[in-house]
Amino acid sequence: MNKSLANNGLILNPMMRKMKNIINFGSILVILLLCQSNALLAQKFGYVDTDYVLSQMSEYKEANAEIAKLSKAWEAEIQEMYKEIQALETSLKAEEVLLTKEMKDDRYKEIDRKWNEVKEYQNKIFGFEGLFFLKKKELIKPVQDKVFESVEKVAKVHRLQIVFDKSGDLVMIYTDPVHDYTDYVLEELGLGDKNDVISNN
Repeated sequence: MNKSLANNGLILNPMMRKMKNIINFGSILVILLLCQSNALLAQKFGYVDTDYVLSQMSEYKEANAEIAKLSKAWEAEIQEMYKEIQALETSLKAEEVLLTKEMKDDRYKEIDRKWNEVKEYQNKIFGFEGLFFLKKKELIKPVQDKVFESVEKVAKVHRLQIVFDKSGDLVMIYTDPVHDYTDYVLEELGLGDKNDVISNN
C-alpha cells in the first residue's frame, strides 16, 4: 500500500510542478502585458487624415488630372481596336456565304489575331504593373512622399511616438479631435489658414 502511494507520489509531483510552472508563466505573461499596455498608454499619439491633406494639394489635383487624361486616351484607343474587330466580324458575317472555306478560315484567323492583340495591349496598359499603374505611381508617389515627410516633421515637433492615418485601413470608430494633427500637416505644407488657432494638449 505504501509502495503504491509512493509510486503515485512520483507521478503526481512532476504534474504538480508542471502546473506550478504554468501558473507562474501565466502570472509573468499578465504582468508583461500590463506593463506593455501602460507603456503604450504613456506614449503620445495622434492621427492625420491624409486623404483630406492630399485633396488640398494642387500637385495632387494636377497629377490626378494628368492620370485621368491618359486613362481616357488609352481607353479611347482600346475602344477603337474593339470597333475594328466588330467591323471585321460584321463584314465576315455579311460575306460568309460568298467565301470559300479557305477564305473564311483566313478571315477568322485575322479576327482571332486582332482579339489577341487588343487583349495584350489592354493588359499592357491596365494590367498588373501596366503603364497606367506605373504612370500613376510616377505622378502620385512624389506627392505622397511630400505628405509623409510633413507628417514626420510634425510628429517630431510634437513628440508623437505613434501617428495613425485616418484614411488608412485602420478602422477608427471614434476619434477625439485633440489627437487630430491634420491641420499641423497642412501648415507644414504651407496650406493652413494663417488665422487658424490650433490647440493640441
